[in-house]
Amino acid sequence: MKALFLAAAFVCLGAIAPAQTPALPPTPAAPMPALPKIYATVRVVLITSLGQITVAVEKERAPVTAGNFLRYVDQKRYDGVTFYRRSQAPGEPTRGFVQAGTTDPKRVLPPIAHEPTTKTGLSHVDGALSSPRFAPGTARGDFTIILGGAPWMDADPKAAGDNLGFAVFGRVVEGMDVVAKILAAPTSLTKGAGVMKGEMLEPAIRIISARRAPN
Repeated sequence: MKALFLAAAFVCLGAIAPAQTPALPPTPAAPMPALPKIYATVRVVLITSLGQITVAVEKERAPVTAGNFLRYVDQKRYDGVTFYRRSQAPGEPTRGFVQAGTTDPKRVLPPIAHEPTTKTGLSHVDGALSSPRFAPGTARGDFTIILGGAPWMDADPKAAGDNLGFAVFGRVVEGMDVVAKILAAPTSLTKGAGVMKGEMLEPAIRIISARRAPN
């Protein structure tokens, strides 16, 4: 009788015990997002008469234009040249670009092939370094620094003309306050021709030295 009672008790316990569900497999961990690629750059320090500007030159993404800029730096061809032009966006005096370089034939190296932004993946963002040109393949040693962004200077296959834009080859990493001072500096009302009239700095802003930054 006792055995029958115990058996019945176990049956009842089994009837009221919660059903056992199989263990769920562990949720797989979400994949780690891919880290953005870090492209190789070279830092260059420009000492100007208004202060210091440090730039990162895109030697990996824009090797032709960056290599040309670094040749001017390494051969000290920028020492003593000037920021001679500033162009302000209409109605926006804090946006535009400043331009440096020289026409001295003793300082100018042969022109380089054009690297459009559609090839390099770079853009004319705030602080971008860009290479002025006439026709593609005519850029030499001049360079501009963009303030406030200028996407219209990027290559655009849908645009009129040669639609290859200008070649970006670096960016300012320190000293945009100095660049802003250059953009705000006074200009001559009479110097310059065509679109450059009224944009020639007077006095020009001197680049005292341009050197690769110590590692």
